[in-house]
Amino acid sequence: MLFALFVQFSFNVFDHPMVRGPQNRFSTQYRCYSVSMLAGPNDRSDVEKGGKIIMPPSALDQLSRLNITYPMLFKLTNKNSDRMTHCGVLEFVADEGICYLPHWMMQNLLLEEGGLVQVESVNLMVATYSKFQPQSPDFLDITNPKAVLENALRNFACLTTGDVIAISYNEKIYELRVMETKPDKAVSIIECDMNVDFDAPLGYKEPERRPQYQEEPTAFSGSGNRLDGKTKGIEPSPAPLCPSDIKRGIPNYDFKVGRITFIRNSKPQPKKTDDAMNRFIAFSGQGQSLRKKGRKP
Repeated sequence: MLFALFVQFSFNVFDHPMVRGPQNRFSTQYRCYSVSMLAGPNDRSDVEKGGKIIMPPSALDQLSRLNITYPMLFKLTNKNSDRMTHCGVLEFVADEGICYLPHWMMQNLLLEEGGLVQVESVNLMVATYSKFQPQSPDFLDITNPKAVLENALRNFACLTTGDVIAISYNEKIYELRVMETKPDKAVSIIECDMNVDFDAPLGYKEPERRPQYQEEPTAFSGSGNRLDGKTKGIEPSPAPLCPSDIKRGIPNYDFKVGRITFIRNSKPQPKKTDDAMNRFIAFSGQGQSLRKKGRKP
């Protein structure tokens, strides 16, 4: 997934033009705390949504006297764990000797509340390419990850290879590991045209691919049963006929054109002879009487 990402940055603390020439380095140590520890009635959840820190007013006074390049970028180092990252500055309202960091940044530096962090001013090259790996497959549920990431990176000033940054979308926090940055391992993303690529999310598994041509089971492929025990829908094949089984019809030798004759019997009836006709005469028998003739009662 490759696309061009343009991030604009508005640095509203200073309105100075970019200063050229030798640079004096700002370097000091602060005790760091998460933004939730920042005193005051105002909600500073905006700090958690980006990559910028809050520093004390003395840092502003010292930086203003140095010949540095604007906008200001800083390198943060935890010397106890040898972990480092880079950030921008949002405001100078912290108590003296204290700076406030986003929670994800403290996790990357392995810092606890009140731990010491070294803050140094740096110059970074402008980013041309970066690659991110979502730390959960839930990131794939976002409809337009390009737009979400572009909007979230507006609150960042720089990226460091190896960091796990946190972005907020729809009241949910998504973590992304910075897998690669070009042209250096730490780059500035202020007013840059940057190509962005995504690795497969951590723990993501490719869905199993089914064969393209898969035989679908035939619906209602079983056979039915009848109450009389006969097989439904299956008729026995007729037995083949032998030449001797074929019977010819009875020809009508008395056929005349224009006359239809219906032959009722399949076999010709034998002709009755005159003797047979003479043998039987209807009602030709003799009757019997209960009284014999010639006797009187």
